[in-house]
Amino acid sequence: MQALIDVILPVFLVIGAGYLAVWKFGMPDSSIDGLMTFTQGFAIPCLLFRAIWTLDLGAGFDPFLLISFYSGSTVCFITGLFGARLVFKRGWEDSVAIGFCCLFANSVLLGLSITERAYGPDALAGNFAIVALHTPFCYGIGITAMEIVRARGTSWKKLPGKVLSAMFRNVLILAIVLGMAFNLLDLSLPTPAQDALNMVVQTALPAALFAVGGVLRRYQPEGDLRVIAMVCGISLLLHPSVTWTMGTALNLGTDAFRSAVVTAAMAPGINGYVFANMYGRARRVAASSVLIATALSVLTAWVWLQMLP
Repeated sequence: MQALIDVILPVFLVIGAGYLAVWKFGMPDSSIDGLMTFTQGFAIPCLLFRAIWTLDLGAGFDPFLLISFYSGSTVCFITGLFGARLVFKRGWEDSVAIGFCCLFANSVLLGLSITERAYGPDALAGNFAIVALHTPFCYGIGITAMEIVRARGTSWKKLPGKVLSAMFRNVLILAIVLGMAFNLLDLSLPTPAQDALNMVVQTALPAALFAVGGVLRRYQPEGDLRVIAMVCGISLLLHPSVTWTMGTALNLGTDAFRSAVVTAAMAPGINGYVFANMYGRARRVAASSVLIATALSVLTAWVWLQMLP
């Protein structure tokens, strides 16, 4: 439990600092919006580019591991989407954003950290395999679903072009594609450029978490608590349950099974809010779900760790 607190508490302190900066110290919304623009459009893409560029693509790519984890992700997206639409009567675009929040687990900030603390750095190969595909997979599903619901009344022949256009306008997807190209072609950057890249990458997660804290002050969870509870339940309970069931059925090895279940048990990542903000939909639900589910994961992650071999 102490290890989990050591990992998760700093996340809350940074989010809390952003919240207090707006609430008590008068930081304007325009500054928070600027910080979100910087992290979403520049710093996080740099982080993803470097992660894919430097990743050992041959390590840990067990297809059964990926099937186990991403089948859980897909079930969570569908459950969140139709739960928001059919149970809570949200609009289709809001429902897609809520489904995306259920889909996108915090695979890096929490998943990698907790797996390493629990099982050591040699147990991370499966985590890195999941991380390599995480953003393209999740944004691929989210953008496709959003463009489908936004394209109602237009020709279906135009839909593939709309989806591809939206995908490749997304700087996060472009960063991953560029990182994959650098990795596969064994390209490099001059040392000063690498140092500059590293400086920007170091700001990505803290700045994004601070900005989410400021956003939370703006989007109070009034009237959305039941939807947020659904997102938390899907993320923290349903995703690891489906992954556990699939991993058991596919007879995953112990290390791969641990990586898949621990990552699936993580709270929604900050990209849940990034996606909602990108489309201007369900931002209050996304921001609050990231915070509340991360708090709850102190307990739920500990339970899953106790159950794992």
